[in-house]
Amino acid sequence: MRCGHVDYQNPKIIVGSVVAAGSRVLLCRRAIEPRAGYWTLPAGYLELGETLEQGAIREAREEAEADIAIDGILAIYSIPRIGQVQIIFRAGFADPGPPRYAAGPESAEVALFAHADIPWADIAFPSVHWVLGAWRELGTSPLGAPATNPAEGL
Repeated sequence: MRCGHVDYQNPKIIVGSVVAAGSRVLLCRRAIEPRAGYWTLPAGYLELGETLEQGAIREAREEAEADIAIDGILAIYSIPRIGQVQIIFRAGFADPGPPRYAAGPESAEVALFAHADIPWADIAFPSVHWVLGAWRELGTSPLGAPATNPAEGL
């Protein structure tokens, strides 16, 4: 017998930021699965009642104890094989002066990396590679249309 209830299975929304301090980017070494020990951006699931921006700011605080100022949307990735839509912002540190950050409970460590020093072999997820490429290509130029999935990325 059918109850009439529809069980929607919708994608999860991931929000995060490429947080830059000059030519360096903030990365977090994951302390939790999946991909514990690998490097990623401060990012995670959007929570109910949050805007995209609020979620990205919260994730930076939780994972990197960083207060950030969002510049705009850098990339939007649709990853149907894992049921995710990822919205990644370009951001900087909110406070003037030396960047302040530390490992939060989900991070084993956090650090600022110049592009040449990013531990590319230890990046946790393909979309982190994609967005770091988009960030490097754009630099500090004005934001335009967000980067999207590379053709080979699906």
